[in-house]
Amino acid sequence: MKDHTRPSPSGPRPTGPKAVAARLAGPGAVVLGAALALGGCTSSGTKSSSATAASTGSPTAAPSVTNQLQDEYQQVISNVLPSVVQITTASGLGSGIVYDDKGDIVTNAHVVGTATSFQVSLANSTNQMNATLVGSYPDDDLAVIKLSSPPSGLKPVVFGDSGKVEVGQITLAMGSPLGLSSSVTQGIVSATGRTVTEPQGGGSPGATIANMVQTSAAINPGNSGGALVNLSSQVIGINTLAAVDPELNGSAATGIGFAIPSATITNIADQLIASGKVTNSGKAALGVTVRPYFSSDYQPAGVVIVSTTSGGPAASAGLQAGDVITQVGSTQITTVNSLTTALASLSPGNKVTVTYTRAGATKTADVTLGTLGS
Repeated sequence: MKDHTRPSPSGPRPTGPKAVAARLAGPGAVVLGAALALGGCTSSGTKSSSATAASTGSPTAAPSVTNQLQDEYQQVISNVLPSVVQITTASGLGSGIVYDDKGDIVTNAHVVGTATSFQVSLANSTNQMNATLVGSYPDDDLAVIKLSSPPSGLKPVVFGDSGKVEVGQITLAMGSPLGLSSSVTQGIVSATGRTVTEPQGGGSPGATIANMVQTSAAINPGNSGGALVNLSSQVIGINTLAAVDPELNGSAATGIGFAIPSATITNIADQLIASGKVTNSGKAALGVTVRPYFSSDYQPAGVVIVSTTSGGPAASAGLQAGDVITQVGSTQITTVNSLTTALASLSPGNKVTVTYTRAGATKTADVTLGTLGS
């Protein structure tokens, strides 16, 4: 059985904060990220220890900070690991997290791929249970599957507010890297608000995902679909990508991984569970279908509008098929990916000036952005 990992052609690039990364499917990892209070001993305990040392001449005992930190780690693992599952498809392994007590499990869209039926194993069981696809949304690399016969005692995860995640918070990664089930690694939140473009391949559209959480916790093949959790045992993200180093022939860059934020997870999962599709992604859209455009010397020079959505943002602003978009706001557009990245930094309802060419003439249009749906 193989993992679904796909290396990307290059490592993170500082455009935006944009990163090119490699997917990490296979048994998924749970990352636990939150501010860790290093409590140490109580003041009264410290004074007692010092007084005893002074009276006996013995060295002063250090506060048991390490033991307290270890206890917090172990408590989080005990709380969250039972909610991490392993997902098996005909082509590989992945992971997911228990979303509710009805048997819904959220994971990455690239973990499920084109499959519609799955085998699922809970962390505390060797038995495999049947599951079927509820819905998949590749534009945010998220999917939901459902156990056919949910067992009693399923433990759904608790989601935290990914908007309150801060750099420096401790993270733990739980899952099955390289097929080693129920493994745990540790790191910190390295950055927030990253816009990451996934590599294309294997039927993947190469989604551009905004507001991702960057972590230094080890993310390896098999980690996709797991959870990023804080020390309050709240899920703040789903581990999805790891950066690669182009100077090391595409090998994973140590300590640079990315997780889809919990706000995106709950928004998409709730819609998939309710109707099997997504009608409000929270992502900005122009309402156009485009293809690459090249200059006379065959260099990327924009994107050509192939079609517009009737009554959509672009059409309402006067854009039409054949127009070449070259700029959105202050961002130059040279490729389809650059357009996607520019839109990822905007929100539905924003008004933006789109620069385009028509019949050789440069024009502009003020477009009120719509919402990207399924």
